[in-house]
Amino acid sequence: MPVVHALDAADALELVASTPDGLSSEEATRRLNIYGPNRSPEPKKRSTVLRFLAHFHNVLIYVLIGSAIVTAALQHWVDTGVIMAVVLVNAVIGFLQEGRAERAMEAIRDMLAPHATVLRNGHRRSVDAADLVPGDIVLIDAGSRVPADLRLIEARGLKAEEAILTGESVSVDKGIDPVGKEVALGDKTSMLFSGTLVVSGAARGVVVATGPATEIGQISDMLTGVQTLTTPLLRQMDVFARWLTLFILLVAASLLVYGYFVGHMPFAELFMAVVGLSVAAIPEGLPAVLTITLAVGVQAMARRNAIVRRLPAIETLGAVSVICTDKTGTLTRNEMMAASLISSEHHYVVEGDGYAPEGELRRRGASVPEPENAILSEFANAAALCNDATLRRAEGEWHAEGDPMEGALLALAGKIAGDTETPSALWSRTDTIPFDAAHRYMAVLHHDHEGHAAIHVKGAPEAVLDMCATQRGSDGEAAPIDAAYWHGMVEHLAAEGQRVIAVANRPVRQSQTILNASDLDGRLTLIGLIGLIDPPRPEAIDAVAECHAAGIDVKMITGDHAATARAIAAVIGLKHCEEVLTGADLEAMDETALSAAVAEVDVFARTSPAHKLRLVNALQSRGLTVAMTGDGVNDAPALKRADAGIAMGRKGSEAAREAADLVLADDNFASIVAAVREGRTVFDNIKKVISWTLPTSFGEAATIIVALFAGLALPVTAVQILWINLVTAATLGLALAFEPSEPGTMRRQPRQRSAPLLSGGLVWHIVLVSALFLAAGFGVFFYALDRGYPLVLAQTIAMNTLIVLELFHLFFVRNIHGTSLTWKAARGTKVIWACVVTVVAAQGAITYLPPLQSVFGTQAVSVFDGLLILAIGILFFALIETEKQMRLALRSPEPGKSRTRDAQARS
Repeated sequence: MPVVHALDAADALELVASTPDGLSSEEATRRLNIYGPNRSPEPKKRSTVLRFLAHFHNVLIYVLIGSAIVTAALQHWVDTGVIMAVVLVNAVIGFLQEGRAERAMEAIRDMLAPHATVLRNGHRRSVDAADLVPGDIVLIDAGSRVPADLRLIEARGLKAEEAILTGESVSVDKGIDPVGKEVALGDKTSMLFSGTLVVSGAARGVVVATGPATEIGQISDMLTGVQTLTTPLLRQMDVFARWLTLFILLVAASLLVYGYFVGHMPFAELFMAVVGLSVAAIPEGLPAVLTITLAVGVQAMARRNAIVRRLPAIETLGAVSVICTDKTGTLTRNEMMAASLISSEHHYVVEGDGYAPEGELRRRGASVPEPENAILSEFANAAALCNDATLRRAEGEWHAEGDPMEGALLALAGKIAGDTETPSALWSRTDTIPFDAAHRYMAVLHHDHEGHAAIHVKGAPEAVLDMCATQRGSDGEAAPIDAAYWHGMVEHLAAEGQRVIAVANRPVRQSQTILNASDLDGRLTLIGLIGLIDPPRPEAIDAVAECHAAGIDVKMITGDHAATARAIAAVIGLKHCEEVLTGADLEAMDETALSAAVAEVDVFARTSPAHKLRLVNALQSRGLTVAMTGDGVNDAPALKRADAGIAMGRKGSEAAREAADLVLADDNFASIVAAVREGRTVFDNIKKVISWTLPTSFGEAATIIVALFAGLALPVTAVQILWINLVTAATLGLALAFEPSEPGTMRRQPRQRSAPLLSGGLVWHIVLVSALFLAAGFGVFFYALDRGYPLVLAQTIAMNTLIVLELFHLFFVRNIHGTSLTWKAARGTKVIWACVVTVVAAQGAITYLPPLQSVFGTQAVSVFDGLLILAIGILFFALIETEKQMRLALRSPEPGKSRTRDAQARS
């Protein structure tokens, strides 16, 4: 492993002075080899042997091992071998699922790896935080998680929350003034430390320490292992399994006493029957299979760009009844493009595609006259200079590094000036007032080499117009501002679904090098308005329709203008987009009024993160399960409060990701809907596993219990029961974890989160299937004895009948919400058929191969009897499928009915 060092802060400042444009790619690679990756050491993991042995630490396993010891003492070596095989198979399943879970969580950590914006070769670049090296210049803004220890070289309004290191909950003001080396950690105001959170402001800093050399890297107790793959559902099932185990053991003990003292059965034979009963009735593989189902769901969601950070979110997603989503980047492409320019006299249409700085400007369908180039040059200068983004071309496509809106403005400047570099090449930035939500504008001060200096401002029209005293004409002259005209133009562009910003400028003296807010108020000249469009994602339109069909309401909550929000909502197909509530409207409502309003309004505009929190509370007060998207540091409270907090992986802050249950790798609304579908599928598969496991286990157990209490010969021997559990638990039950979504998954109403897993319907199904197993097992057993078959053959026929019933039950359970009588349902999946072939082959081997016949006490079954067993399986399938269709016919609600309106009716 490379030797790890830290860079002295003074040396870092000298380095920055010599390389103001950042490190070169070659130098960064060289340093990465010296200092190593910027990550904490991997936590120490248990050895493979200890991990495997841990799976024998289970009450049931202790019972089985004890049973194996007793059977060995009785010299029942075959029974001992089969019991130990069951124990080993269970341990192997658990061991494999744990490894799968760890790999899933490691993959999630890799997908959630933080990124940092650095200067490399003089250009902004987004790189993995692990690739940072001492000497890198890092750009930081509000909401960012600091990726390494930084010495600040620029800072504007910078505050950092350092509770993770200092325990101080109050945010700390940061600046570039040096402090002594001996001061306490909390007083090092010129430093930003890895893992802390930037609350406000913007800054640049040079990396002085990475990985284990950082302050947080030196705190060993910060290291945590792999997240434990558990959920409330798994804990509930674990408790259920413990009580069920206790109950079965009590029944087994009662049978042992009854059989020995009342039935006068031989102890060895009786004991093996009780062992078979215990193994049959206790679903020992259920917790492992449920955990595998969740692990499969985690990976399926990751493939759909929805990264699960907290596993209970999988269960929650299946119950979501309303999704509150941002607009920009989630419902839309987040690929802004300037579509309109409004000057004091004309309306220009901008053509082009995405971020490509290529396209023509037209007025009234014709090319722009030459005299109007002066005002367009003003637009180009403001768009390019008041900008922190960069454009780059990769693989034939243009991409924006930085804010998408600023990328679109750079593309606009390129369309006007011919390229994106001209304004920046002529002017040098001297000072900046970064954009902040408090004042809603960005201002820059530039100087050129001809003795000129100018301030350029861009921002929300309301904010910029208030600072303007004059407006620029097409001839370049300034005139008194016509506020009514501009406000009307803002409404006009917003009504067309465009995001509107205003740009203004002001010449200043060359000697001015500091920019203050007082330089702007009432002293600017308005250049005009720029309308930008962010077209809806086509897949989002389909996803919204899918949500409505699934009974899920979609609420758009955006900071954009009300008219813009309304226009986009209409395009994507929100149900109730005629009325839009703004943040001001929400402020005027009490909680009762807001609770009533959220049921009938789907669009909320000009909102703040605090409004999001109120909306979540209002929706939850109506009994709804709420998924909420967020990207900013101030969205964290709403994300935590929501039933399923969903952070944006691309544009989202680290604070939002840490508060969320899920992270969208592509910031796409369609991925949210895909995650909901996967959440429903995972819950369905868990229910399928339980619906298959419990009835078959109870059916097998009931066969033994009835035989013992009735004093009859066992239809299936103890070793055969052990074999059935061995071959089916490791295959058929596990196959259900990989089931795809059922066709009607997104046409069902969301389930109630409070609904018990063992519902009345499931209990009835357990009783029905157990009774049919009991009837079939004894039926074929008595049939065989009546025909004069030897007891061994009768038991072989009964055992094969139980296996066939379990196979048909598997195909029935695969479609618990719809019919199983379709070609698609019968066709199954590759996993299903692999498991079926495995079970049939294994069963055929112990039925027809002489060496195995002596081990398991079996005898070859004739073709006629084999067809009879198959016919019984078909009859069994027809009975339970008919009963299911009767239940479905009685309960089917109207699909797609809004849960919000249901909840309103109840309240």
